[in-house]
Amino acid sequence: MTIQWFPGHMAKARREVTEKLKLVDIIFELVDARLPLSSRNPMIDQVIQQKPRLIILNKMDMADEVETKKWIRYFESEGTRAVAINSLEGKGLQLVTNASKEILTEKWDRMISKGIKPRAIRAMIVGIPNVGKSTLINRLSKKSLAKTGNMPGVTKAQQWIKVGKEIELLDTPGILWPKFEDPETGLKLAVTGAIKDSVIQMQELAIYALKFLEERYPERLKERYGLDSIDDEDIVQAFNHIAQRRHIATVNGEVNYEMVAEIIVRDIRNQHLGRVTFDYKDEMILDEEAN
Repeated sequence: MTIQWFPGHMAKARREVTEKLKLVDIIFELVDARLPLSSRNPMIDQVIQQKPRLIILNKMDMADEVETKKWIRYFESEGTRAVAINSLEGKGLQLVTNASKEILTEKWDRMISKGIKPRAIRAMIVGIPNVGKSTLINRLSKKSLAKTGNMPGVTKAQQWIKVGKEIELLDTPGILWPKFEDPETGLKLAVTGAIKDSVIQMQELAIYALKFLEERYPERLKERYGLDSIDDEDIVQAFNHIAQRRHIATVNGEVNYEMVAEIIVRDIRNQHLGRVTFDYKDEMILDEEAN
């Protein structure tokens, strides 16, 4: 399954980000802590170029804590400051403000040396759909100024939002890139909800999720579904087992496999399988270096 989703408003957003870049001091690049690499848009690098940047790993409460720490260390080893937050509960927000000040220290010192009084930090938030940009903005501003929703693609226009006296935010719509070079990237984004369910094949997505759990979190697979392993040659067997365990009714003796698939994906999104990270740093960095 090849997943591609690039609505027209996203192409427009890319142009707008480029046009507004000169107005901001720093870029807040928001990513999903479960997908620290896969949820980064490589197109953003081309757009923002050398503009100072802070990578914000959101939804840290849903991600594997050990892996999140590894990713923060990795980004910082590459020269980019990174922090992990939970925007929904407002955890770690002060880290965003503090890190921004540290990143811009030299610029602010130059302004002071010229007799210019430092103003509020002007930041642009960028990121793919459904990483929590609107929720973060509302938490930072302590107001419901940005539209929020569980559906990707909620924010479709830019707006300036004041965050106290220290930061002014320029929100932007979520931007996906036109083509995923690695098909697995599309699957990861889909299973975490960054791509609309209406454009994906749920059964194939569930199969991917089960195989991933078998490889990385086998104990969760056993605990939730009573499965020790997944037979690649007979995936139907695993679906039948889950249907029986979850008491999914059959119709004329036939299991509703689409319902089983939806349950598997929903279990992951609702954390019934615990905190899961789909991007493993060591493995993915080796892949990047090989290419």
